[in-house]
Amino acid sequence: MRCTIALLAWLASNALALGADGDKPADLVSAVAPIMANLRIAASYARTGNVALAQIEIDEAASRWKRIEPNTRERPPVHASSESSGFLDRGYEQLTTAMGALDRGDNAAAERELLAVRRAFHALRRHAGLYDLGDCIFEIAPAMDALRVAATRYSERPAQANAEETVAAAGAFRDRLLRCNEWANGEIAAQGEFRRLIDGAIASSGEIAHAAMAGDGPLVHRYLIELQSFAQLLDFRFG
Repeated sequence: MRCTIALLAWLASNALALGADGDKPADLVSAVAPIMANLRIAASYARTGNVALAQIEIDEAASRWKRIEPNTRERPPVHASSESSGFLDRGYEQLTTAMGALDRGDNAAAERELLAVRRAFHALRRHAGLYDLGDCIFEIAPAMDALRVAATRYSERPAQANAEETVAAAGAFRDRLLRCNEWANGEIAAQGEFRRLIDGAIASSGEIAHAAMAGDGPLVHRYLIELQSFAQLLDFRFG
């Protein structure tokens, strides 16, 4: 009986330990999540040439990043300690690199570093088994890039093959938008701003395909600019 009680006590203590360890990646995600807003704002400022404002956002992000490190590294789970530590170290280095890029006037390089930090954050969320609208919005960027490449190629050379490529890329982008619309919870889905952005992007992704099939290069270009704006605003507000 005494052995059985001891065994049960050992199993219970180990289950609690495993449960605590399992929460650690999610704890790190929760600690870092607010900083992502700084990075989205900084990237927007860098894209539009507002370097001083971008630097303020990155500086605040770096300061907050340093403050979370001691707390998240106290008792990291064995299976995640290396990944979490690497994420924190790389992230801080990338923020520093982004600031240096802005100092020397290379806004594009700064944007790439900020994007790399955000990409690593969303990968960490996936590792922790987390996914929501913000992750979905972040993932539309590759589809937007593919549509931009296809539409630009079509504008430069309006051949049938290029039109078909644009239509396919627009369809893939639209599918991503529809998926994100489904991921929006009731509160967000009812917001006027979200509805204007997501519905506008879905509608325009259909229109750019129609314009390509009709051979209207200028209209394709116009819808491309519109869609890029929708994608950027969705990411800025809901990414």
